Amino acid sequence: MNKKSSFLVFIKAQASAFIGGLVDYSIMIVCTELAHIHYTVSILISGLIGAVVNFMINRYWTYQADKIEVKGQLLKFIAVVIGSILLKSSGTYLFTNWLKVDYKISRVITDILVSLGFNYTLQTYWVFRKGEALK
Repeated sequence: MNKKSSFLVFIKAQASAFIGGLVDYSIMIVCTELAHIHYTVSILISGLIGAVVNFMINRYWTYQADKIEVKGQLLKFIAVVIGSILLKSSGTYLFTNWLKVDYKISRVITDILVSLGFNYTLQTYWVFRKGEALK
């Protein structure tokens, strides 16, 4: 993959993460503020829904990996989502309880760190990898 196409994939991945993140964050707020569910549980619920949105956008638009068997991608993606939700929930909890930052702000900070350092890397080089195309 050349630098131009790598940069385009990065931009698309960030757009996909942003859309999935908006869905995720909105559902977290509704669950926490309206349904009075603890924010760490709300992150689990919203993370699963946001993950479905993110998977679909990434499979068909970002990585155009819809010709690859979905089962393998989905299993890998689920592993990444589990790690991502654990990191987001833990990070938000730590920022909120140890540093006394509002959970909404803690979540945004944690999401940015997890999205760039964990999700993007694993989705690009493991989940949606197209054989030799990314070498």
